[in-house]
This record gives sequence, structure tokens and C-alpha cells, in this order.
Amino acid sequence: MRGLFRAVALAACLALAGGARADEPKVVLGLPGIPPIFASVLPHVAAERGFFRKYGVEVEVRDFETGVAAARAVAAGQIDLSVSPTPVIASMISNAKVELVSIYGLPNPDWLIGSTDPAKKSCADLKGQAIGVDAIGGARSVALKQMLVACKMTPEEMNQVALGSNTAAAMIAGQLVFGVLHIDDVPVIEGQLHRPVATILTLKEVDPVSHYLLVVARKDKAKERREAYVKTLAGLIEAGRYMRDPANLDAVAKIAAITGHSFEENKASVVRYNELELWPNGNDGLQRDKIEAVIATQVKLGGIKADAKPVTYDELVDGSLWKDAMKLVQGH
Repeated sequence: MRGLFRAVALAACLALAGGARADEPKVVLGLPGIPPIFASVLPHVAAERGFFRKYGVEVEVRDFETGVAAARAVAAGQIDLSVSPTPVIASMISNAKVELVSIYGLPNPDWLIGSTDPAKKSCADLKGQAIGVDAIGGARSVALKQMLVACKMTPEEMNQVALGSNTAAAMIAGQLVFGVLHIDDVPVIEGQLHRPVATILTLKEVDPVSHYLLVVARKDKAKERREAYVKTLAGLIEAGRYMRDPANLDAVAKIAAITGHSFEENKASVVRYNELELWPNGNDGLQRDKIEAVIATQVKLGGIKADAKPVTYDELVDGSLWKDAMKLVQGH
């Protein structure tokens, strides 16, 4: 009996210490950006604060150069889930009939076109210039195409420079004047150059009904591994609650060091992103009007080919896993 008690006590200690349990399912979640973009802080918080483990799932968060690369890994069966740009997923499913389904979303994009030269801050200044993006056809590239509609321009009238997550670094180094940026890129550039970044356009201004990122799975795996994916979503939901609590600001800013930003820059960014509601608050982040607007925009801009049948909202989204995850969270 004493031996049994010791074994039980040891197992309990290992669980409290965050050790993996043999009966826990493992999920690999692919995230966009090396270094990760700020949207990736949410799953990193869930992993580091033990929220995935709380719901009985072991989640490996794996960084990819882009969200597009992560989605391709999901489609190939190399990983379970990815955080990927909504316009790209809509195009992949429509054009290539890729069997992906979205189970969670980050609805509010933070894209902007920035300039390090205060004298170059208009649409006319962009024509013929080099501009930093992640990859041709990647999230920043797609956002650029959407924003340039307001300038009555196309990306072909500019020179897109593929830099992964390093657009801000290239602008700081003076290699580029223009770049497609996230909100959290701006204070980093301004802090290094000691001058403001001029905002030429924001996606929110150009397209108020837009959608940013989706958590996607293969359709067959969403059925086979439903319980594990529900537990993963429960961890993300709880991480979002944790990040919205001002008492946890310092702890979140420390975890956000994965982005390569300083502690103070991260604190400022967490506040800004909570105001934007980058991480869904009380919903699955899969708003029908936003996602259908993205699909329509991709049809208009040619992201979805003219001879392809555009994916419908009901084909793209399965909100039932999030509902089960919310019940799990509420049960705790």
C-alpha cells in the first residue's frame, strides 16, 4: 500500500510540474512567423501557463515561416492545426479543393502600410517602389493587395520583397522605406529610428468588414481527433481570458518575448491588441459577415480564380468544436 501511495504521489507531482502524461493526446499547432507574429502569443501563453495541459492535451506549438506554409503542412497531414490567413485559406479551398475546415478565428486584422520617410506617406509615393511582405501570396502580400484597392493600384505596380517576419528589421536597417506591418511593428521601428512611422493605409480603413486569421484542421482529422481539438480550443479560450486580465500584463509581456520585441514594447502591444480584441472575447471569432466579405473580396481581386466555385461559409466553418470547448471551460 505504501508503494502504491508513493506511486500516486509521484504521478501527482509530475502532473503539477507539467510533465506529459502517457494518456494525453498530442496536437501539433503551426504558427505564422519566425520570429512569431503577435497573434501567436495566444497559443504560446496557453502552452507556457499550462492551459492546454489543464484540459488534458499536450500541444506542441511549432513556428513556420508563414501561415501559408503552416496550412500546407496541415493539408499534407504533417501537423494537426495551423493559424493561417483567412483570405489564403478561402483561396486554397476554392481553387484547389483542399479539405480544410476552420474551427476558431482571430477576426480583427491589424495590417497597415507604413513608411519610414515622413515625406512619403501617400498612395502616389508607393508606385514603383519596393515594399516588404512575408512572401509573395503570403498574408502581408494578400493584405497589400486589399489595401491598394483604395489607391487604385495593384501589387504588380510595386516590387514586393519577401522577408518572412523581418519587414520591420529591414526598414530599421534602411533597406526599405515601405512595408506591410503589424501594429506591434510600429513602436519597434519608431524606437530604433527615433522618428514616427507614417501610416499610408490600414486594412481596417479600406475594408472594415474583413477577417484576419483562422485556426484550421483537415476535415477528416477534425472528426477523428475531435476530442483533442476541443481540448486545444479550451486552452486557447482560457489563455485569452488570462491575457485580458490587466493583472497578468507583465507575465504575458514576458512570454511575448518570442516576438523579438522588448518587454516594454510587448506591454504596450498587449494593451493595444486587447483593445482591438485580436483574441476573441466570448465568441469563436468566426463571424459570418466578416468571412463572407473576405470570400467576396478574394473573388473580386482574383485570389479565387474565375473558373473556381467559391467556398461557402458553411463549407469553410465548423463552429461546433468551439461550442464544446466553451462547455469544457465553463465546467472548470
